[in-house]
Amino acid sequence: MYTSGNAYGVDVSAYQGSVAWGTLRAEGFQFAYVKATEGTNYTSSRFGSQYSGSYSAGMIRGAYHFALPNQSSGSYQADYFIAHGGGWSRDGRTLPGALDIEYNPYGSSCYGYGWSGMTSWIKSFVNRYHYRTGRYPVVYTTYDWWATCTGNTSALAGLTPFWIAQYSHVPTQLPAGTRSSYIWQYSQSGGLDKNRFNGTIAGLRSLALR
Repeated sequence: MYTSGNAYGVDVSAYQGSVAWGTLRAEGFQFAYVKATEGTNYTSSRFGSQYSGSYSAGMIRGAYHFALPNQSSGSYQADYFIAHGGGWSRDGRTLPGALDIEYNPYGSSCYGYGWSGMTSWIKSFVNRYHYRTGRYPVVYTTYDWWATCTGNTSALAGLTPFWIAQYSHVPTQLPAGTRSSYIWQYSQSGGLDKNRFNGTIAGLRSLALR
């Protein structure tokens, strides 16, 4: 259960530009996910400064990749992500990379895939990331997209920590086989996406080191 002792964080992309990391840290935010890549031909021009800036402010940070499954295979996009900042290091301050998989902003909601095909694509990304880094990535999604585009598969239950976006209340509908989300994106306000980790800062450090 989410409690008042949970750790809070933000996620950002090039859209946010220069981020006042010191101010956010002083306000109590303890972690950040920073967009590194999208598909197979985009790297964020702000990734380096945002990634290092959050670290310098004392946050635990991680990188995320926005998936475009219609462009290339999951394993190829995992390699692209890792090559452009999405790797993991066991320093206690770096979270495993995250796969952002959601409704297609550029076309077909499920990128032209059926349930089994989309599930296979996600597994390809997840397994390649694990092979390359030794960690399973976090998977960011909404329950609605997961049900619509994977048929609410349980294929990743127990492997990947889920990061669920739900703005009206604590997530109660979750990917099949998942008892709770590790991270809850609960708000888009002040130009930032805000998140709550389902655990204390000690638990967050454990996720970084696991």
